[in-house]
Amino acid sequence: MSRDARWQALLELLVERGRLDVEEAAAELAVSAATIRRDFDQLAEQQMLVRTRGGAVVHGVSYELPLRYKTARRATEKQRVAKAVADLVAPGEAVGLTGGTTTTEVARALAVRGDLASGAPALTVVTNALNIASELAVRPQFKIVVTGGVARAQSYELVGPLADGVLGQITLDVAVLGVVAFDVVHGAAAHDEAEAAVNRLLCERAERVVVAADSSKLERRAFAWICAADSVDTLVTDAAAEPETVRRFEEAGVRVVVV
Repeated sequence: MSRDARWQALLELLVERGRLDVEEAAAELAVSAATIRRDFDQLAEQQMLVRTRGGAVVHGVSYELPLRYKTARRATEKQRVAKAVADLVAPGEAVGLTGGTTTTEVARALAVRGDLASGAPALTVVTNALNIASELAVRPQFKIVVTGGVARAQSYELVGPLADGVLGQITLDVAVLGVVAFDVVHGAAAHDEAEAAVNRLLCERAERVVVAADSSKLERRAFAWICAADSVDTLVTDAAAEPETVRRFEEAGVRVVVV
């Protein structure tokens, strides 16, 4: 197992359990305790966790796994969801994309659509996510608009009043939201309040709102509220979504696409 894969596995275990012992982690990953101690020390230096005697605990109260360590989680489901979301976008539209692993896959699905290979422009993409802008900027048929703001290291998203200034001057056909949690009662949410504020403004500037969320994000709550469920036109999720959950969203007026 490579170091990056090992770090990803350690951080995922830590998020799930809140605390890990060196011996426990070594047994889980089939490596030596000395290797785990080095990993914990290096991750602590990056403020990814807090070292304890004999182990580690999550860093902070509301822990958010950085984007680069989340790309492999539920990858197949996210790619299916992303393709279905991309299919909802019509040529020539102005599309807002928030940051996140699922919306990054949406950007990739849009990039390979044959009917978006040319145009003036084929799509206008507005995003506050630096990684999405970087991937799409090489597509000359896409007009890429990047908000201003201060970059968050966890998600590569630009946040703050500079981002608000740009978004206040545009309109969108569709906003695609990547979320941490989506619930009928509590709406869509993120970990970080600054990200949520930018995402909320994207929704307000859009004619329709699409939430792209694998089933693990449904019926969950998170700290920072983005929008109410009745502000969302379409939810695209995977086939593991509980039928009762789907029914509740539909009763709330949300169109649900299960892939």
